[in-house]
Amino acid sequence: MARERGGSLVREAHERGIATLTLDSPANRNALSAPLVAGLGAALASCAGDPGVRAVLLTHTGNTFCAGADLKAPPDPEAFVALMRTVVELRKPVVARVTGHVRAGGLGLLAACDIAVAGPDSSYAFTEARLGLAPAVISMPVLPRMDPRAASRYYLTGERFDAAEAARTGLVTLAADDVDAALEPVLDGLRRSSPEGLAASKALVTATVSETFDRWSKELTARSASLFASAEAREGVTAFLERRDPAWVL
Repeated sequence: MARERGGSLVREAHERGIATLTLDSPANRNALSAPLVAGLGAALASCAGDPGVRAVLLTHTGNTFCAGADLKAPPDPEAFVALMRTVVELRKPVVARVTGHVRAGGLGLLAACDIAVAGPDSSYAFTEARLGLAPAVISMPVLPRMDPRAASRYYLTGERFDAAEAARTGLVTLAADDVDAALEPVLDGLRRSSPEGLAASKALVTATVSETFDRWSKELTARSASLFASAEAREGVTAFLERRDPAWVL
């Protein structure tokens, strides 16, 4: 069974208790536009209320899992925060299948997932500082998961790193040459677990992340909005869209 959400931006399919949600917005490399955020939120809500869904598999078309915020039409920060929190607090496990690139806000969506398996062609970068921004709201799911020293380096430099490094630092669960083969025992284990057992177990391992949202959502959402409105961000985003270095590059 397959259904479309948010126009054709999120595709949904079901097989043996696993709902596969596929980000399918090739025009902007699955960037977080308002329609994509709304469509994914609606699909997750549908999965939450469907007793036939044991777990969610979040994946993508093309060579990019998520390019971050759609800089031409970024989503409302509150809506994106709500989406990440939905993933964290969904009573069903959310597993990310990543075979492409992940940038900026896409890393928040990835870190919100309970389990993430990454392929050899995937790459990762916190590019916000290079645009006059900061990884503000995505810090809520990222920092409880990621090694602090690694977060310091990659937040500050915007360097690109690979799947092995993402796994070493805790950003993803596992780096594998064959993502689908690596996912087989994960999905089998979820199918063998009871719905209430999964919900209770997930609540234990996500408690710290949920507490981070409770404490910081309001402040970091306001900080994100302020940064996007700054002069440096206008220069950084304009330079990115014009494919040139921003004025501050030395």
